[in-house]
Order: sequence, then structure tokens, then C-alpha cells
Amino acid sequence: MGSDYEDFWTHGSYAFVGHSAKSNFPRLSYTALKKRGKRVFAVDPSAETIEGDPAYPDLASLPEPVQAVVLEPPKEETADWVRKAADAGVRDVWIHMGRDTPEAVAVAEERGLRLRTGTCAVMYVQDGFSYHSIHKWINKVLRRY
Repeated sequence: MGSDYEDFWTHGSYAFVGHSAKSNFPRLSYTALKKRGKRVFAVDPSAETIEGDPAYPDLASLPEPVQAVVLEPPKEETADWVRKAADAGVRDVWIHMGRDTPEAVAVAEERGLRLRTGTCAVMYVQDGFSYHSIHKWINKVLRRY
């Protein structure tokens, strides 16, 4: 059995939330999971497509429910997206490193969500040797995952 952070990636479907007009969309993790055969949906209120796939303006617009949400919007939007994930019935949420706020963490706790934060999602989904794989190895050795 893996860590709680590794177990997050065992779901079958994910929504990746970004806001391209304000910050880069989480393309690396989105594309990596897509290559693994997972059901992935791009949620970006400022884009029509991401990597050739339709982008949805919000979680309520998705064509089907998802099991987990990866949040990488601008930091000031994170707490609102945590609320939207809870409202959509999603229980597992990953807030990408540097996007968490005390308010977002408090909302997740109040709503009973399983929250992962404080680290980069890419190091768990990108295969092969890279900066991200080194980062993951260091975190495992130091038991910080």
C-alpha cells in the first residue's frame, strides 16, 4: 500500500482545475494521467480546450461525476474551488503546492474532504527519470509524502 498521496492517484476519474487566463493550467499532471488511461476532465473558466479536449467552466458542467479533483487555480480562487468540489460530491481533493490557503484548508476540513496539499502533483504521475522523480524519491526517504 502506498502513502495517502500515492493512493490519491488510484481513482479512475479526475477533474483538473486551472485558470489559464491568470496562471498556467496543470498540463503536466493532466497529460500524464490521460496517458495512463484515466478519465480526465479539464475545468478552466477561461479556456475552450486544453490539450485538444473540451474545457468545462466549472465542476457542475462535467459530463459525468469524478472521483477526485486536482486544484491548481490562482491562489485567491482555491477556497472557492474547494467549496465547489464538495458541492459536486467529490471527497478527494489535491491542492497543488503553493496554491493552498488557510481558508481552503479550513473549508476542506469543515466539509469532510480528504485533502492533500503541500507538494507537487506531477512527481506522483510523471513516469521516468526527471526532476519530479528525484523530488518524489527525496520525499519518500524523508517520509514527507
